[in-house]
Amino acid sequence: MRPALTFMMAFAAVACCETAPVDDDLKLWYDEPAEKWVEALPVGNGRLGAMVFGIPAFDRLQLNEETVWAGQPNTNANPDIRDGALDEIRQLIFDGQYRQAQDMVDRDIFFPVNHGMSYQTVGDLFMDFPGHESYTDYRRELDIANAVTKVSYKVDGVEYCREVFSSLADDVIVLRLTASEKDAISFEARLATPQNAESTVEGGDLVMRGVTSSQEGLEGKVCFTARARICPSGGEMKQVAPSRIAVTGADEVVIYVDVATNFVRYDDISADPDERIAERMADLRSRSFGKMQKAHTKAYREYFDRVTLDLGTSADAEKTTDERVRDFAQGNDPQLVELYFQFGRYLLIASSRPCNLPANLQGIWHNNVDGPWRVDYHNNINLQMNYWPACATNLDECVLPLVDFIRTLIKPGAVTAKSYFGAR
Repeated sequence: MRPALTFMMAFAAVACCETAPVDDDLKLWYDEPAEKWVEALPVGNGRLGAMVFGIPAFDRLQLNEETVWAGQPNTNANPDIRDGALDEIRQLIFDGQYRQAQDMVDRDIFFPVNHGMSYQTVGDLFMDFPGHESYTDYRRELDIANAVTKVSYKVDGVEYCREVFSSLADDVIVLRLTASEKDAISFEARLATPQNAESTVEGGDLVMRGVTSSQEGLEGKVCFTARARICPSGGEMKQVAPSRIAVTGADEVVIYVDVATNFVRYDDISADPDERIAERMADLRSRSFGKMQKAHTKAYREYFDRVTLDLGTSADAEKTTDERVRDFAQGNDPQLVELYFQFGRYLLIASSRPCNLPANLQGIWHNNVDGPWRVDYHNNINLQMNYWPACATNLDECVLPLVDFIRTLIKPGAVTAKSYFGAR
């Protein structure tokens, strides 16, 4: 798997055409639910991410938070470098003895038990909707002009809709469930994770507390809390198991999801996750879904609306996105190039925000406790690939997390420079 953000094309352009694109054109849409994780639709606000599956009977929001990593603060600078080893390695390179130089690096330079920690999933919010196994008129979309996902379908003549966004204004994930008839929304919800964690119900909220896994002999010490607050209008809500809540006969339901960890900075994990969540979720019930979505979209479009790309359109634009990708080489679909280009900008805005960590190998989206190349930061090329288009597509602020991150490397980098190279 390549980095999520490398979907982005490394160019920016504005072209003129008789048919200018409108917001409705900037949607990835499908007529089937996601079966695999890579088919789900990403939402993010730089810190919190989710992959939206849109399965009518058994839906899933896979959750991420940018500071959920294996292990604990540490250094992988080797304290036992053999005296003179670096000079010998350099001479082997000068002599063209590259294999011998690499063998000596592996033996005498690399720290044998720590090659960096893995970025990890928080877990999932699962929702079971009885009776929704058979459905019609299904549509699943990601509106990248407004940073909102939407799923709609019909069961027994009732139209159901689910909307999800990761708020750039309120810093929580928001999910709204609606139906075309009253008393029609019934489901059970729970939080689950592959991490070492416990799930409970507290004060009417689903709560999951855990700690990330150990890696290469380093005990996992990044503690996290996930909380889902379910707010139904009408109907009944009750706890039906130690870690499960049921809603029956509701007219509408809004669910707020937040995740926090004990991470403060690279050498400090002393924060209280529960306190952080309590502060962010303190007055959510007093705010309407409409106002929260409006504030989120306004904050998002301050970035997104800076660049337009108009290459024209064709009849192929009426197809589902997966069909358009499949048929692109044999067809005429210039608007798909525009969608592809803007999707890249969407992903960068959604995973690299000022005052947050920079986008890692897959942005902020990952569904396991380990993954390709540990889903971490690779400075040889992948990190640069994520940020190549930032300034060229008028997203300068998205680079600030990377700049701040590099600044934090100065102090530990000085230790590495001294221990490995005898440098200041």
